[in-house]
Amino acid sequence: MALRGAVGKPIGTEYDCHSMPAPSAHRRPRALAPQDHWQRLAVETPEHVVLDYEVAGLGSRLLAAIADFLIMGAVFLVAFLVVGQFGGATQGGQVLLGLVSALFYWGYFALFEGFYRGQTPGKKWMAIRVIRDTGHPIGFAEAALRNLLRVADYLPPPGLIGLGLVAFHPRGKRLGDLVAGTVVVRDRPVETGRPDVVAPSRRDPADGSPELTDAEFRVLEEFLNRAPGLEAEVRERFADRLVARFAGRLPEGTTGTAALRTLFADDLARRQGQFGSRSGTGGVADRFVRQKETRWSEFGALATDVAVGGLDRLAPEALIDFAARYREIAADLARARTYRVPASRLVALERAVASGHSALYRTRGTTVASWWRFVAVECPAAVVASRRSVAIAFLTFAVPAVLGFGLLRERPALAEQVLPQVMLDRAEAGVARHREGQGYFDAAPGERPIMAASIIANNIQVSFLGFAGGIFAGVGSLVVMAVNGLSIGAASGHFANLGLFGYLWTFIAGHGVLELFAIWVAGAAGFQLGLAMLAPGRLSRSEALVIAGRRAIRMVGFTIVLLVIAGLIEGLLSASTLPVGAKVAVSVSSAIFLVAYLVIGANRTESYTLT
Repeated sequence: MALRGAVGKPIGTEYDCHSMPAPSAHRRPRALAPQDHWQRLAVETPEHVVLDYEVAGLGSRLLAAIADFLIMGAVFLVAFLVVGQFGGATQGGQVLLGLVSALFYWGYFALFEGFYRGQTPGKKWMAIRVIRDTGHPIGFAEAALRNLLRVADYLPPPGLIGLGLVAFHPRGKRLGDLVAGTVVVRDRPVETGRPDVVAPSRRDPADGSPELTDAEFRVLEEFLNRAPGLEAEVRERFADRLVARFAGRLPEGTTGTAALRTLFADDLARRQGQFGSRSGTGGVADRFVRQKETRWSEFGALATDVAVGGLDRLAPEALIDFAARYREIAADLARARTYRVPASRLVALERAVASGHSALYRTRGTTVASWWRFVAVECPAAVVASRRSVAIAFLTFAVPAVLGFGLLRERPALAEQVLPQVMLDRAEAGVARHREGQGYFDAAPGERPIMAASIIANNIQVSFLGFAGGIFAGVGSLVVMAVNGLSIGAASGHFANLGLFGYLWTFIAGHGVLELFAIWVAGAAGFQLGLAMLAPGRLSRSEALVIAGRRAIRMVGFTIVLLVIAGLIEGLLSASTLPVGAKVAVSVSSAIFLVAYLVIGANRTESYTLT
């Protein structure tokens, strides 16, 4: 199965460190992270080293979303003011504002997350990012997939489904994360380093063994690391408690935080001396850290740089060296956990290994060739592989369309109840236009590009809704298909009652083949999600959803290609004064293109089966 065979895999569910079972008496527990109550994701790398990620909570994700929506609102406000300054009251200005709004709603999150290491500006501000369940960085396909489902997360307003899932799902996954196989995690904190210490005040500390146990040493180290960020009253209150705890071992004549710093300096020097720590591991751990920490820091900086720019920026010999150093650092992480290196030092090493893992095992960078393969081969292949779902989508569209047509032919008075006013007005105006030899709609040459863009945006949004609705066991996609079929059938019946059936479909003929088929494919993509929910087969439901999502995003890509072409035809040709014969020729040509496009992917269907 695809997920279990991936490089780098989740090795268990998230956990609460305080609820983990007690370790065996014969094996030391593996310290993945400081003990806390946050949800965590543990991922095992191919080097058999476990990377530990802290799952981002509802609060940080909500604040990040608010920040992103504020940015989007500010950009839209600027666009509104600019368009208003240069003719915002015109139809073209209103269409342009609509395009900006649609672009930001559907593209902002997907573009930032897909090309900016899983982070939007809001996520970067909150120090969280989106990664795959396997610990790898996400690509544009995963980013687009998780954000196309955002519209489903917003139901019912104000997004109770999404908020509820983030709050109560074991890994904080909303619907988009479930389908894309992604999870939102916190970025690793920066290295805290050793607390500032003073020179040992008593006899040479290396002459004796440490006075503090390992647990006491770590408690003292954690307090001194955090002390500078605490309010004075809180800091002194904690210091007094620790002073009372370490009474009898503090240097004479010292009190408060200063006494604790001196005690820490003494014990640290003893641990670095020849006698090591009480448990026999502290001294080894400290010497190991001193020996390796410079190399860890160097590799961490290099890995972060490579994770941003990609491996292509490295020369061949540098790439070999990077891989070798990564294996070395990964082995160091395993040793550091064995030696029970303090958490304040361990997080920096884990950060370096995670960055190296992301750089080495990330998906290939987006190139013109990869985009072309995705559009020209993978998208039609996914549609051919899902031909049964496409047939079901066609039927859920066609049956209501036929019923709507027949109902309006039998009961013309229903038109005012089931059709929007704009269609009624166009039908009424069409009687005179048809009598005068005019077409259904004739746009001025200067308005046609704007009209084409508006049509493309509207149709793509409809297809996105048809796809996203599939997450609700396919019901949402079925409703979108049926409503659109009923609408076009009822409109056709109303125009036929006025003797305008040919008048309407002459306009639709040029772009209708591609546009209608695209809507059916979008619905079929939604049905793929519904099938994975209802009948996952031998896979778990989560695995089936992820695999169905990978196929579905390619089907959505196929839909976008068709709708862009159909929108251009509708805006530039169908709305022109071209003769009927030319429009029919365009329709035939678009049908030939559609068949040829599908044939390209016919030999690739085995790559997109669910089993």
